[in-house]
Amino acid sequence: MASENPVASPQAKLTHADGRPIRALVVDDEVTLSELLQMALRYEGWDVRTAPDGQQALKAAREFDPDVVVLDIMMPDVDGLEVIRRLRADGRNMPVLFLSAKDSVDDRITGLTAGGDDYVTKPFSLEEVVARLRGLIRRSVLLIGEVESPELRVGDLTLNEESYEVYRAGTRIELTATEFELLRFLMRNNKRVVSKAQILDRVWSYDFGGRASIVEIYISYLRKKIDAFGAPMIHTVRGVGYMIKPAG
Repeated sequence: MASENPVASPQAKLTHADGRPIRALVVDDEVTLSELLQMALRYEGWDVRTAPDGQQALKAAREFDPDVVVLDIMMPDVDGLEVIRRLRADGRNMPVLFLSAKDSVDDRITGLTAGGDDYVTKPFSLEEVVARLRGLIRRSVLLIGEVESPELRVGDLTLNEESYEVYRAGTRIELTATEFELLRFLMRNNKRVVSKAQILDRVWSYDFGGRASIVEIYISYLRKKIDAFGAPMIHTVRGVGYMIKPAG
């Protein structure tokens, strides 16, 4: 069960650049838990909708078009892993935070490689979930004033931090929120090698118990998408880390 303490929120409330509230979808078959999360997120000023199972979650995602999803993994009809697979297959790339009673490193990696962007184990504090969701929203670049320049460019690859669009050689590339954040970190360090530890700290903010294999997995995902349109741009520097540089 989550902590029932009220969520203190001294930080400025997050909104879309045009002032619209953040839309959050909370999916969990535990009604009490859903209500607590709904209360905490509404206290943040967000527009919140809940769904008690996977089928209703998919219906709500189509109708509500959330900016972020809180998704329980263990559900009786369609589990959270299948829900996120269907969401991603539909081209919905909003950040997804998984909730689960399973806390092993392998379970975390399974959830994240399925397309999730963060993972919190039960029991948890409402404050932690809110803080992580705020971080995911910032990664999604929904806000004004988060970056000095909206566009990053490396060779024929461009990334726009305001529109959340990535193009290579004029072809648009669809990325999940975590893939986008990883690519942005690499591009902001153009021609510099970044270590797995630096990537974990910047993209995930914690280290999965010291396991860096999640970085290798997501680098592989990026390569399949980015390097499919030309010569390789993402390079491994053996024993050190990774680097992006113009092709050729």
